[in-house]
Amino acid sequence: MLDIKLVREHPEQFKRAYQRMKRPELLQKLNDLVEKDISLRSLKGDLDTLRGQRNVLSQEINTLRKAGKNTDAVLKKVKALPEEIKKTEEEYVVLESEVHGLLHTLPNLIHDKVPYGASDKDNVEIKKWGKIPKFLFPVKNHVEILEALGAVDFDASAKSTGAGFYYLKGDFALLNQALIRFTIDHMVRKGFSYVEPPLMLRKEILFAALDKAAFEQSIYTIDGGDTCLIGTSEFSLLGMHAGEVLKELPKKYFSYTMCFRKEIGAHGINEKGLWRTHQFNKVEQFIFCTKEDSWKWYDLLLQNTEEIFQALELPYRVIEICTGDLAIWKARSADIEVWRPTTQGYGEVASLSNCTDYQARTLNIKYETVDGREVVSTLNNTAIATSRALVGIVENYQQKDGTILVPKALQAYMGGKKIIGKSN
Repeated sequence: MLDIKLVREHPEQFKRAYQRMKRPELLQKLNDLVEKDISLRSLKGDLDTLRGQRNVLSQEINTLRKAGKNTDAVLKKVKALPEEIKKTEEEYVVLESEVHGLLHTLPNLIHDKVPYGASDKDNVEIKKWGKIPKFLFPVKNHVEILEALGAVDFDASAKSTGAGFYYLKGDFALLNQALIRFTIDHMVRKGFSYVEPPLMLRKEILFAALDKAAFEQSIYTIDGGDTCLIGTSEFSLLGMHAGEVLKELPKKYFSYTMCFRKEIGAHGINEKGLWRTHQFNKVEQFIFCTKEDSWKWYDLLLQNTEEIFQALELPYRVIEICTGDLAIWKARSADIEVWRPTTQGYGEVASLSNCTDYQARTLNIKYETVDGREVVSTLNNTAIATSRALVGIVENYQQKDGTILVPKALQAYMGGKKIIGKSN
């Protein structure tokens, strides 16, 4: 959520940001927030005055009684105070809830480099890497290739579980594990600490990381309880330090987990295959740091993921997310997209975000400074989401005979195997 102190002291920063986003409704909500906050502080003053009066009048009654004087007039004032205090307290609670609601629903302050755009169609390409492969034979999509090799079974998963799930088999399943192991080793070399977090979290943690719409579209809830399946391990890593004051920063974590997403909305699970699924494997990067260092770590997290896809020799590009496609908790975000020869276009395989102090403020995660305690900044980036990376490998490394070359970086993790052929 937003820092109310920053809103009070520098409302012009938010006005400029929301004007850049061309969202007049946000400017109105900001004005509402400023006005309600002024009223809330005024009510707080009224409450303090009323409570102070109660103490003063009580002392006055004691003094009058000791002096043997009449206390009727003062008692009358004292009897009227509880109702007045109660009424003011009720007004305060309602107004405080409204202020907190606005702080949770107004977007984070966006970085100056975030471009204006109305939707994801306006995202801006900022980098390309790799050579687009040329094929001397008709290319096939990953589903055709994998089913012909007996490397997957989508029909069996549809029968046993439903659409959006899969069975990986034989060497191809081992390739999935090779990707995970390769990425874990890469992140260890980069000096990040490995964590295996819970796959279920309380809703209060998830609501610190997501807004209501994103929650409803992506998160599986558990009937009869307050926990949900994670859509990404960044949520678990964020919740790990809830309510803490961190002594040393930065804290650089990465994790491997299964992730679960409903994928309700514009995309849905509308095609057979591994590109969009309800369950997938993911290695995630996460950093807690000071606000001064957050943009340095933003660049590093992007570099880590680029190095992985460069090692896999998969052509990719980096996309700067525009204002119209930026989630409210993000100050800046970029997607890494891999080339798919079957679609003749790029598809998202990783998402980088700097959330500054927006998420951590809700969970009260702070660090010590010479001037007191500050809320930490949080950043995250996908290191690898294996199902989509596998699609990139299959489609870019396909051979004329229907086999798949194993990227050189993964061959050591496959016992030296260089080609994935038909499974037995």
